[in-house]
Amino acid sequence: MDGDVLGISVSHTQVGVTKQLLAEEVYQRVGASIIDGTLPPGHRIRDAELAAQFSVSRMPIREALQRLERIGLVEMYPSRYTQVTEVSPALTVKTREFAGYIEGAIAAIAVPRLNPEERTEAAQRALGMTDALEDGNAFSATRWAFIQYLAERSDNEIFRTVLDETSMLLFRNLRPWSLSAAEIDRMRTIHTQLAHAILAGDGSAAERLVRAMHLVD
Repeated sequence: MDGDVLGISVSHTQVGVTKQLLAEEVYQRVGASIIDGTLPPGHRIRDAELAAQFSVSRMPIREALQRLERIGLVEMYPSRYTQVTEVSPALTVKTREFAGYIEGAIAAIAVPRLNPEERTEAAQRALGMTDALEDGNAFSATRWAFIQYLAERSDNEIFRTVLDETSMLLFRNLRPWSLSAAEIDRMRTIHTQLAHAILAGDGSAAERLVRAMHLVD
């Protein structure tokens, strides 16, 4: 059934799509603010303030916050406020473990499916991670770009979806992760071995090395 808003014919389907787009925008922008630390752990988020900031009703705000709660970035206290969750050292370790296994599985599937040009590019990206080892943010960015490159060429949309849905959580929870001098030296070796495995089309070795890249043996 169609409705008429300010003289403009609008279908319920169009309204639903608009609300989804608004909720997605709020989700992405609030999530980005949590990831970059603009909204730090413990920060209280109130629906009314976000609604005013985005000039929208509270419905897309609640939908976005509920989605952020499902992936663990916030905790919601009904009729009160929403709070950005804390990142404990134990949570960072668990996230690193999850990332190692899921990204390792992506490498196992994608590497044998790469054509020669893609293998060369992926190998270069693996080696490029070494240049960012001493900068936590840069290392996260290059590591993420590398695994996204593989996921996009894995011919498996389920892995791509899982990676997309967990990207904010992985980024935020791994921000505190820093490497010791010994770990940096080990990582250089891992990246070199990973590049060779990719060029050889060895998915099993690539999987093992991507896990090792996350200190998961």
